[in-house]
Amino acid sequence: MLDFMPFRKKGLILLLFGIVLLLGGCDQMAVFDPKGPVAESQRDLIVYSLFFMAGIILVVYVAFTIIIIKYRDHPKRKENSYKPNFHGSKTIEAIWTIIPILIVTALSIPTVTTLFDLEKPPETTAAKEQKEPLVIYATSADWKWFFSYPEQDIETVNYLHIPTDRPIEFRLSSTASMAALWIPRLGGQKYNMAGMETILYLQADEPGIYDGRNSNFNGEGFAEQTFKVHAESADKFGQWVRDKQTNAPKLTQEQYDKLLKPGLTDRHTFSSTHLDWVNHGTHKGMDYDIIRHWKEYETLLHLEVGNIDESIEEHIEN
Repeated sequence: MLDFMPFRKKGLILLLFGIVLLLGGCDQMAVFDPKGPVAESQRDLIVYSLFFMAGIILVVYVAFTIIIIKYRDHPKRKENSYKPNFHGSKTIEAIWTIIPILIVTALSIPTVTTLFDLEKPPETTAAKEQKEPLVIYATSADWKWFFSYPEQDIETVNYLHIPTDRPIEFRLSSTASMAALWIPRLGGQKYNMAGMETILYLQADEPGIYDGRNSNFNGEGFAEQTFKVHAESADKFGQWVRDKQTNAPKLTQEQYDKLLKPGLTDRHTFSSTHLDWVNHGTHKGMDYDIIRHWKEYETLLHLEVGNIDESIEEHIEN
């Protein structure tokens, strides 16, 4: 007879090892350490869903255990003593129809409510004055981030500064491949796509430096497409803005075109933005990157030169 004891011991060891790994990574679960109202509402929704589903699992496993013990085969059971008759039972059919509907409803209502709430700027408490969102254009490129402040006429690469206790309205787009802006401690991710603009509202309630990244795989530089978010008081943010407006160089179109080429780059700061000549969130700006670097892409993709140049020139004129 096969001895299952060694398998049980190995299974127990693997289970304990898995628990240790899970607990060891708890400090990395940034979504459970929110620093703003958006992240808090999403954390609460996740926790609610986890507890709700854990309750369902508990009920299922308890019922499963009762059934396999109560109705197991054993020597004292008489042959053919168990004869269930559920065929055509309206009670049973009503139970297994109504319960799933209640479960889906209980999960759907808070989820839909939260999703609609996240499509508008976070509301401050009654003790605080509601502030207008700070608009930042977050443009993804392979593999870097451009953050444009149109009101302040500042652009940063691979980092950004934001004031605390003020909603941030990120206007997301991409120069080429699809990406997703994600700052775990401030809120969930949203996609950046070329030729269209999506809006993401976030807010930091506590000063600090938070990690941000691209959460959508888009090539070999994906792992390094990260950035730092410096959340600071309104006064410190104002000082930073004045310093960069005075001391940072202007961004030229030629320099911007070089930065757009696929590859990694360090942090940069400019006292003007690329919005002066292109907005990648519009249909007109959708193919800007491809058009400006067409010859290089042509070589990389092994395209033949034919009527391509004429079509590109016609596209630029239009």
